[in-house]
Amino acid sequence: MVERCHKTDSYSLLARCGIAFSLLILAILLFALPQPNLFNVNGFPFLAYFSLIPVFLLVRFVSWKTVWLWGIAYGVGAYCLFTYWLATFHPLGIFVISFMYGIYLMLAFPLLKAVASLFPKWGWLVQGLVWCAYDYVKTLGFSGFHYGVLAYSHWKILPLIQIVDTVGLWGLNALITFTSAWFTGVIVDAYGISQEEAGGLKSLIKKLPQACKKHLVSGCCWLVVVIGVLIYGFVSPIDYTEHPQVEVALIQQNSDPWVGGISAYQRDLKTLKRLSDEALAEHPQVDFVVWPETAFVPRILWHYQHRYERDKFQLVDDLLQYIDRAAVPFVIGNDHGVDSLGNSVIDYNAVLFFNPGKNTLPPAPGVYGKMKLVPFTEYFPFDKQFPKLYEMLLNGDTHMWEPGNEPVVFEVEGNDGATKINFSTPICFEDTFGFVGRRFVNAGAQAFVNLSNDAWSKSLACQYQHLSMAVFRSVENRVPTVRATTTGQTCIIDPNGKILAMAEPFIETYLVGSIPVMDKSVKTIYTRLGDYVGVIFAVASGLLLVVGLVVRCISRKRN
Repeated sequence: MVERCHKTDSYSLLARCGIAFSLLILAILLFALPQPNLFNVNGFPFLAYFSLIPVFLLVRFVSWKTVWLWGIAYGVGAYCLFTYWLATFHPLGIFVISFMYGIYLMLAFPLLKAVASLFPKWGWLVQGLVWCAYDYVKTLGFSGFHYGVLAYSHWKILPLIQIVDTVGLWGLNALITFTSAWFTGVIVDAYGISQEEAGGLKSLIKKLPQACKKHLVSGCCWLVVVIGVLIYGFVSPIDYTEHPQVEVALIQQNSDPWVGGISAYQRDLKTLKRLSDEALAEHPQVDFVVWPETAFVPRILWHYQHRYERDKFQLVDDLLQYIDRAAVPFVIGNDHGVDSLGNSVIDYNAVLFFNPGKNTLPPAPGVYGKMKLVPFTEYFPFDKQFPKLYEMLLNGDTHMWEPGNEPVVFEVEGNDGATKINFSTPICFEDTFGFVGRRFVNAGAQAFVNLSNDAWSKSLACQYQHLSMAVFRSVENRVPTVRATTTGQTCIIDPNGKILAMAEPFIETYLVGSIPVMDKSVKTIYTRLGDYVGVIFAVASGLLLVVGLVVRCISRKRN
C-alpha cells in the first residue's frame, strides 16, 4: 500500500510539472505571436485576447515556493523569442533584455498569485488590473521598453485603435487584457486550477456553461465597451482632405551607416545624394528631404571646425556644398559632436536641419538631440556603480551618447510660399514612447518626422515591430508621421494611423508623399493628459493589494 501511494504521488508530481511546463510554453508563444514575428510580419492580433490566460492560470497552479522561478522562465523565454533579433546586434543585448524581464516578472508573478488569493471572487479581474499596471510601469525610467505591450498587436485594426487619442495606449491594452482575465475566471470556476482542486477535462466541460453564466454580466459589460470603442473608431477619424499639404521625400539607403569606416561613409553619401537627386527630379514639388538616423556619420559641425581629419572634413564639405546647391531643406541624421572641457567631445544622436543658402555654409543648422536613448546600447548612466558592465557595453557594438533635453520643433515653408508646417523629429527608439510624441506636439509640432536605423537587426520582424508602435503616436496626437529608415519600414502614416504608402524594405529607394498640416490649437485628450490611464492602473493595483492584505490580516485575527 505504501509503495502504491508513493508511485501515485510521484505520478501526480510529474503530471503537475507537465501541466505547468505546458502552460509556460504556451504563454511564451502567445506573447510573441500576436505581434509582428518571424512567421508573419503583421502578427496574429486575434491571439492577443487569449495570450495571458496561460500566465494567469500558471501563477495559480504553481506553488508559492516556485512561482518566482516560473516568472523568471517566462520573462527570459518570452523576450528571447520576441526580440530574437537583438542577438544579431550583440549577444549581450538579448542577454540584458531577457534577464531584465526575467527579474521584472520574478516580482510580478508573486503579485499575480497574491491577488488571486486575496480576492477569491474577483481575483481574475484584479489579476488583469495588475497586469495592466505592470505593462505600464515597465515602460518607465531609464530601462523603459515598449516592445511586448499587447495593444501594439492591433496596429492594423484601425477602428479599435482610434480610442487611444482619448485613453491612450493603456485603455486599449486593458480592453485586450480583460478578455484573458475573464476567460481565466471562467476556467477557474469550471475547472479549479490550484494543485489541490484541479479537476479533469470532463469536469471542465460539464461545469463550463454554469461558469459562463456566472460571468455573464461582466462579459456583457465587456461587449458593450467593445461596441462603444468600435462606434468611436468609426466616427472619430479626422477628415484632413481640406487641410493644406506639404510634400516630403524620404530616402532609404539600404545600409548600416556605422559599418565600414570612411569608405562606407563615402559610399553612403554618394547613394544618399543620388537617391535625393532622383526624388527631386521626378517630384519637383517636394518641400523637404529626409535622410535616416545617422545616415551621415562624420560629425558635420565638429569636422567643419576641426579640420585635422582631412578625409572626414572633405566628406563634410562635399555634403555641405551639395545641400547649399539644393532647392529644398534637408533633414539629416548625424553623430553630432560638441566641444567639452579639455580635448573631449560630447556626442549626441542628432538631427540637423539645413536650409540651403541660409544656414549651410558656414554650417549653423537647427539641431535636435535625441532625448530618449536606448538603454545599455546608447546610454548607461550607472558607469560608476557598475564599471565592469559599462566596460562590456563599450567593448560591444555600442555607441554611447549624451541625452538631449529639449523637444525641438522645426519649420518648413512649402514651395507655394504660403504653406508652412512645424514638425519634430523623434529619432528611432523615441517613436515607441507616447510621452515623447506628446512633448513634441505640446511644443507646437504638427507632424512627426521619424529618422530610424534598424539595419543592424537584419530582421523584417524587428522593423515591423518598430512600425507597429509608430502608428500609435499618430493616432494619440492626431498628427501625421513620416519615417525615413536605413533599410525599412520607410512610410507615411496619416493622423488616423493609416499607412498611406510604404517603400519596399532592404533596397535602395525613396518614397515621396504628402502630409496634411494640422491645426496646432486642436489637441487630443491624450496630448493634454498623457498616460493618465496607466497611472490609474498602477495606483489602483497598489491600493487593492494593500486593502486585500489588510482585510486578510483582520480576518485571521478574528478567527
